[in-house]
Amino acid sequence: MIPRHLTRAVKVGTVTVGGGAPVVVQSMTNTDTADVEATVTQVEALWRAGSELVRITVNSMDAARAVPMIRERLDARDCAVPLIGDFHFNGHKLLKALPECGIALAKLRINPGNVGHGSADPFAQMIEFAARHDKVVRIGVNWGSLDQKLLARMMDENNVRPEPLSNADLMQEALLTSAIESAMRAESLGLPADHIVLSCKLSVVQDMVRAYRELARRCDYALHLGLTEAGIGSKGIVASTAALAILLQEGIGDTLRVSLTPQPGEPRTLEVQVAQEILQTMGMRAFAPMVTACPGCGRTTSTVFQSLAKQIQDWLRGQMPVWRNRYPGVETMSVAVMGCVVNGPGESKHANIGISLPGSNETPVAPVYEDGVKTVTLKGEDIAVEFQARVEQYVKRKYG
Repeated sequence: MIPRHLTRAVKVGTVTVGGGAPVVVQSMTNTDTADVEATVTQVEALWRAGSELVRITVNSMDAARAVPMIRERLDARDCAVPLIGDFHFNGHKLLKALPECGIALAKLRINPGNVGHGSADPFAQMIEFAARHDKVVRIGVNWGSLDQKLLARMMDENNVRPEPLSNADLMQEALLTSAIESAMRAESLGLPADHIVLSCKLSVVQDMVRAYRELARRCDYALHLGLTEAGIGSKGIVASTAALAILLQEGIGDTLRVSLTPQPGEPRTLEVQVAQEILQTMGMRAFAPMVTACPGCGRTTSTVFQSLAKQIQDWLRGQMPVWRNRYPGVETMSVAVMGCVVNGPGESKHANIGISLPGSNETPVAPVYEDGVKTVTLKGEDIAVEFQARVEQYVKRKYG
């Protein structure tokens, strides 16, 4: 097990973040929150995909009015996922006008850089609301929306230093200062330390890693990880994985979100799947059976193994909402779908259940191995159907 940076345990609804609890996966909707049905549908889809916390935008009176209805409809669908309200600029006004909005949420997300300024002290109003109603607050500092008053103050201080910080170092120090000073102020306003989660998001991998290492060194608040504006497609997945994996390997991080820009028509749930796969491939958690498949080469001219690997992987993930409760432990199962005799039998033996399909010029048969032992050899046109049936039988026998 990877030694974890010890932080305070924070209870977000029924989910524990920090304090040594498993790293929590969360996501965010991209619907108009005022559209109750669309938001409920997407929240439920994210939850069924495995998101343990879901954040929704609360940016208008209409959105704030919708929040209690969203919570009510989710409960009616037996979807108990805790909701996080994402507030910017006018959150204090929305919570004052519609306190039932905040009461329906398990957690408020506040960005000190754009919480709003003036004699009304919007930050204090929101923190006092959270303290009064026993709500968790994530104080989320972002590179793109840093508190300009704080930055100006720190630039003035930096100018009179004997050895001024570079612009990059000054920006990072401003981010860290904003996060920690805001958390300390929240405590002074009555919010307990075990109701505070911090994040310090940047869009460049190395900058993010440096910032979180320093944040972990300076405090014991629970930490939310995320590479903000990670991007679209493989770029977003690779950048997020690179940043998160480094920090997780160092034991830093209690909850995370993979902030992907969806491709046109791509499901929002992809960011949940990527987050889960990061944690699972690192051996930190198990969410669904993992499929090992070879990349293919000149020996594997047939595309059968590629089609079967995708079919099995999609099918296994699709079964998890039911299997998770019916077959405890099935999420740790490993399945191998291999394309030729070079590594096929060996990888299949190492998996819980695996199949070694024939490569070019090999005998057209496919041995199946279960717990290291060859149990059957499949042949003919229905290998894919027969193998899936054997996987299902294995699950029922092993985990039922």
